[in-house]
Amino acid sequence: MIREDIRNVAIIAHVDHGKTTMVDSLLRQSGLFRESQLQGDCILDSNDLERERGITILAKNIALTYQPPGSDKLVKINLIDTPGHADFGGEVERIVRMADGCLLLVDAFDGPMPQTKFVLKKAFEAGLQPIVVVNKIDRPDARPKEVLNLCYDLFIDLGASDEQVEFPYIYASGKEGWATFDPQVKGETIQPIFDLILKHVHGPDVEVDGPLRLQVSSLQWSEYVGRIGVGRIKSGTITVGQNIVLMKESTRVNHQIEKLYEFDKLGKVEVKSASAGDVVAVVGLDDCEIGDTISSIEDPGALPRLTVEEPTLTMIFTINDSPLAGRDGDFLTSRHLRERLMRELDSNVALKVEEGESKEQFLVSGRGLLHLGVLIETMRREGYELSVGKPQVIFKEINGEKCEPFELLLVEVPSDRLGPVMEMTGARRGELLRIETRGTQTQAEFIMPARGLIGLKTRLLNATAGEVIMHHVFHEYRPLKGEIPRRANGVMIANQSGKANAYALDGLQERGDMFVAPGQDVYEGMVIAEHCRDTDLTVNPCKEKKLTNIRASGADKSIILKPPREMSLEIALEYIEDDEYVEVTPKVIRLRKRHLSEEARKKATRSKAG
Repeated sequence: MIREDIRNVAIIAHVDHGKTTMVDSLLRQSGLFRESQLQGDCILDSNDLERERGITILAKNIALTYQPPGSDKLVKINLIDTPGHADFGGEVERIVRMADGCLLLVDAFDGPMPQTKFVLKKAFEAGLQPIVVVNKIDRPDARPKEVLNLCYDLFIDLGASDEQVEFPYIYASGKEGWATFDPQVKGETIQPIFDLILKHVHGPDVEVDGPLRLQVSSLQWSEYVGRIGVGRIKSGTITVGQNIVLMKESTRVNHQIEKLYEFDKLGKVEVKSASAGDVVAVVGLDDCEIGDTISSIEDPGALPRLTVEEPTLTMIFTINDSPLAGRDGDFLTSRHLRERLMRELDSNVALKVEEGESKEQFLVSGRGLLHLGVLIETMRREGYELSVGKPQVIFKEINGEKCEPFELLLVEVPSDRLGPVMEMTGARRGELLRIETRGTQTQAEFIMPARGLIGLKTRLLNATAGEVIMHHVFHEYRPLKGEIPRRANGVMIANQSGKANAYALDGLQERGDMFVAPGQDVYEGMVIAEHCRDTDLTVNPCKEKKLTNIRASGADKSIILKPPREMSLEIALEYIEDDEYVEVTPKVIRLRKRHLSEEARKKATRSKAG
């Protein structure tokens, strides 16, 4: 049967096309909240990293009740806000399984972007009925009709069914809080989107009297009750105190439901029972994992297990063994590191963790640099210290041929700065697919090896004075291409430990860009600057001026130092080479060589050459 009192809807879009802002407007105009309950913008982006970066990282579940005009019945709308960045595609892939339809938001100027294609493809695979919302219609450069035609083209390119191609659409401004069916007429409220959801997204198709089947699509954690499994009931009824069987990948475990929650507004409310079609959170399953099926004990059975795309990038995570280790963090050992990474695997289905060459090393694989960078940033804020190596792409052997991941890259840049973009992408084996000029901006689309993308963003930002915008998404595996240019410059390496001295840095700054300031702690093997040549140089940044008892008038010149180059975590990860680590602590990010002593580095070089 179809449950007409529920609608399960996911909101999907390319990053920065206005998903979370649209949810803000839906919340504010739902009539269910006091103004004091909805403070600020991006209400659902509660994570500090999400607010700082302005992106959605974790999918969020909320529930609104809506009474259609002319009806006396309330309909519960379960809204799921999903990430727009392809690096967090694992969140999208499993969350769309809980929905029956989706709102596809597209920017009224940008149109469909690489990650629009990615999230829509996942929606089609899950069989969702899409509703296209052309958002940001209030932009002065909006081109709604043209964008709508591009959406039709995208649907056809992705092999949409006849029913999906005839998609309903609406124009909206999530920021101003209105929607309209005519782009020339400004709307008054966001209500038309609610009405469109009720009209075109069918309720969940369920088997109320069947055996209990509930697949865990998401995990939450509570200090009080432990692990909480979240999913949609496919069939049957679940009640508090019920004995169930948890169908894991290779085993089955008996459990009892301790508590049951349904989503209500921005939070959850405790309930005694729930039936097929409801999205619920279940307490009492301490060993449940994403993809497990909660099944009735009388008629146990498992739903098809969730599958997500394989990781494409891997990095070494290891303990921080520098001389300055332990000054900032609380968790330093390999045991701490192992426990934290294993805990991350519980909720981060797109992540993969393997043992490294030694007990202190772990190979952590993910969807991209942002995916792994967010994990590292989260860990350092929790008090962990660690060292991480250069990101490496994951190669595969397909039909006896070594293949590597290729990505679809979209670059938007002022037309007068297109030259450096074409030069750098070409040098990194990028193939131009299309180029389009809109006003003063030029948009170019490339297919290039994922290896070539590592470090490209920083170089393009420098070459275009910070005016480039990049988006990329995994495309496919292809035969291995040739060599990719590495970092053009070598680095300066400290040969002793101590504090950096202004006198020493003054003599060194002529040879390159400094990464450290006077008074900063340095140690042997730490990277303190970029060398102006392509070779590494060992230097003494702690050298002090010799004091004598003979002084000539004007002999002491005033020292003027350029500000050191500051690196964010992502820039540092892109910058390092194979023989270097990024040292990450709660307070500091440093670059260092894997082997701290010069003798050990020479020995490693000879060994590699041999």
